[in-house]
Amino acid sequence: MPKRFNDAKATLTLAWPIMIGQLAQTGTAFVDAVMAGHVSAGDLAAVSVGASIWTTLIVTLMGLLLAISPLAAAKVGAGKAAELPALTQQALYQALITGGIAMLLAHALLPVFDHLGLTAEVADKAKRFLAAVSWGLPALAISRVLYGYSSALNQTKPMMVIALIALALNVPANWILIYGHFGAPALGAVGCGWATALCMWASALMWWLWIRSATVYRGTHPFDTLRGIHWPTQWQLAKLGIPIGLMFFIEVSAFSLIALLIARLGTTAVAAHQVALNFASLLFMIPMAIGTALTVRVGQAVGANDWQQARLIGQNGVRLGLLVAGVGAALTMLFGEFIAGWYTQDAAVLALATQLLVLAGIFQFSDATQVVASGVLRGYQSTRLPMLLHMLAFWLVGMPLGYALTFGFGPISGMGPRGYWIALVVALTCAALSLLVLFGRLSRARLRQHT
Repeated sequence: MPKRFNDAKATLTLAWPIMIGQLAQTGTAFVDAVMAGHVSAGDLAAVSVGASIWTTLIVTLMGLLLAISPLAAAKVGAGKAAELPALTQQALYQALITGGIAMLLAHALLPVFDHLGLTAEVADKAKRFLAAVSWGLPALAISRVLYGYSSALNQTKPMMVIALIALALNVPANWILIYGHFGAPALGAVGCGWATALCMWASALMWWLWIRSATVYRGTHPFDTLRGIHWPTQWQLAKLGIPIGLMFFIEVSAFSLIALLIARLGTTAVAAHQVALNFASLLFMIPMAIGTALTVRVGQAVGANDWQQARLIGQNGVRLGLLVAGVGAALTMLFGEFIAGWYTQDAAVLALATQLLVLAGIFQFSDATQVVASGVLRGYQSTRLPMLLHMLAFWLVGMPLGYALTFGFGPISGMGPRGYWIALVVALTCAALSLLVLFGRLSRARLRQHT
């Protein structure tokens, strides 16, 4: 027991600044939803529907760039930290390219909102929200790479500090641009987009300043010598990053498509779904931070060829994730109506959101397990099979079942948005169990190979 406790403590020591940082990042979406919701239900719906595409883009982008974490951690574990500048600079090249492509893609997708059955006003606001917020995508990509480099050196507090400052900047920026203060126009939901993009560029600048000035990065940061593109390293990053990006896309696109399909059920259903999803996303940041810390710790053990330690870290990490999920589930189910009241005072939205939050609480267990197991597997540099397992869980199980339960199919009566949340519980459970089996088999195989 003491060994398990000490190992969990080591993971939490690395993870707690990530938790706070990721909660602060998600807090931006929380602030956007709350402040837009107090303008009107239409503005909240516009942020919800616009964020369905926006979230897909940013999560996929972060997944594509996540390869820097296990690769950099392995170099630290192997005592090759001197190779970090070249590796990180290659990852920054990818960040600039993929961030630019994502921004162009966001603008290309704007006409989608005209075909979702939304009112003309909500569709127009959703388009302008997405167009505004997309200007922050290149900055987000840069920040993600620099965070991956920093965490490999066990430096996770910068993410926390930078994210908290960005959140603090987001509140007054929203206040000015949403409601129209200091001579600015009252942009409503669209103001959320411009405020978020501004804060993303501020975050990228803070990362650059922090890494340039802090002594702990001296000798390993990527800003001293400009190197050309090194294609073998680019391929190494892409070989790990593309499956991670696709895995993230599979999961988040399922959630985003749900939001788009629920738009057919009206503004109340869209707004209630956004409330439940937004709060569930806040809770998700905690096990996600644990998974990120486990990627680093397992990656360092893999780099040091300590396969027993890698397996132990992973096992204890899964237990820790379940403990955190239990606390989150209890809070969500017991205080659902109170939580929904943070977002809206619309009686219909409040009632439906309270029901959905009960289901959001139930799926905390499976969601936490699958994200923690995914983080452990990334530390082992295993990304392709987890991607396929996510695809099976979400697109072959979750989406068809969700459509049938939501809108009705054959003898199944439609349950409205509750149907999709029930299907998400099923899909996440499938993903969690299959990833745990994969981790068990992979870790045992590596132990046998190296003993």
